[in-house]
Amino acid sequence: MKITADTNVLARAILQDDEAQCRSARKVLAQAALVAVPLPALCELTWVLRHGAKLAKEDVSRALRALRDAENVIMNRAAVDAGLAMLDAGGDFADGIMDHEGKWLGGKTFVSFDKKAVSLLTRQGRAARLLR
Repeated sequence: MKITADTNVLARAILQDDEAQCRSARKVLAQAALVAVPLPALCELTWVLRHGAKLAKEDVSRALRALRDAENVIMNRAAVDAGLAMLDAGGDFADGIMDHEGKWLGGKTFVSFDKKAVSLLTRQGRAARLLR
């Protein structure tokens, strides 16, 4: 079976906060021939893990890398790597994803009111501008 994983399936598999749902999530993920993980699901998952479950960024980063590296998982790896670079630098995973996808769509400069995001992207050598 080829599946697309919803955020709640990924979260249950990682957090193990509901024994029955964790078992079910892990089983379907392990048995699937292909697990498609859309970028919005990863952005939501990161938010749930950081803000809902209060996991450290290192733990979230480790979980996302394990998911990315699973043999049967397919995702936009370049975008995920950009998100992980932001997360590892202390920023938001979603900001890295948005910058990467924006460039893929033809954008040249990431613009935001988020001072931290702009600063982190600039330090990574990316074009970013703070709006006031």
